[in-house]
Amino acid sequence: MAENPVRFGIIGCANIARKVARAIDLAPNSIFYAISSRSFEKAKNFAATNGLPEAVKIYGSYDQLLDDPCVVAVYMPLPTSLHVHWAVLAACKKKHLLLEKPTALDVAELDQILEACESNGVQFMDGSMWLHHPRTAKMKDLLSNFGQLNFIHSQSTLSATPEFLESNIRMKPDLDALGALGDLAWYCIGAILWTKDYQLPSTVIALPDVTRNLAGVILSCTASLHWDQLDRTVATIHCSFVSHTSMDLDICASKGSLHVKDFIIPYQEHSASFDFTLDAKFVDLHIGWNVKPEDVGVASQLPQEALMVQELARLVEGIRKSEFRPDVKWPEISRKTQLVMDAV
Repeated sequence: MAENPVRFGIIGCANIARKVARAIDLAPNSIFYAISSRSFEKAKNFAATNGLPEAVKIYGSYDQLLDDPCVVAVYMPLPTSLHVHWAVLAACKKKHLLLEKPTALDVAELDQILEACESNGVQFMDGSMWLHHPRTAKMKDLLSNFGQLNFIHSQSTLSATPEFLESNIRMKPDLDALGALGDLAWYCIGAILWTKDYQLPSTVIALPDVTRNLAGVILSCTASLHWDQLDRTVATIHCSFVSHTSMDLDICASKGSLHVKDFIIPYQEHSASFDFTLDAKFVDLHIGWNVKPEDVGVASQLPQEALMVQELARLVEGIRKSEFRPDVKWPEISRKTQLVMDAV
């Protein structure tokens, strides 16, 4: 544990908050300080269910947590429709912000959040955990040898239960109106932009195969992204709440290809892998290949969500010590992802 760990508060008791609460505990430079809900009983039950230490503060309103001067950073897994209000308020209270994705209903709302963070000198980061896994950096290093990017495909699908489709907040237009587009395509769009070093596409086309529930919330959709510059690239995304679970990222370039089947959540917590081929060709008579895909395994001492918390806490500590200003990389990544999501 660091000498002066960053004290985190969590606003909201969504299921994903359990995972991040554990991550805060695992990260060496952070400490879980407070939990809040709209009711004291719900926050108290969250603390008991997750075995939180008795020292953790329990608040029956979001305002109470934000008014606590000991809370330095806030993780916010609220419904997307509530993000702009509470995220702006958190920034105005000088709380550094880890905001669950999707960050907002549209880029106009996100811009309000980012402006509040910038004007108050606080760090912003969204909850895209996979970006912090060491596998992600390893893949980026290898891609430099692949030549010109030609085609990228990313998909995130899951087979939702009838209960999920009936009552989950992601099915309710007044809480999370973006549905599968916001919850799943955020990862797919982010992965494609990551592959392209966050160069925005020239054209985004939503395919006509959109499935919606009776309330109009997106259950499944597909889109293509196009770059018309010299390094022409085409990418496709697919997200769905009504398909078998998948988390694929496939990258094809002029000299190589790379494939990941679990890029959002690794199959195993402390190790992850991907495969790639370079300079693959067919042998004589086209009866085989000259190379086989090479598997690359990457170990991780901490889960990717703990690495995310650790990175945010590192940045917060640097800001507290006046060593540097908030890192603009993370809000820029979120904003470009939001822009493409809006285009879809």
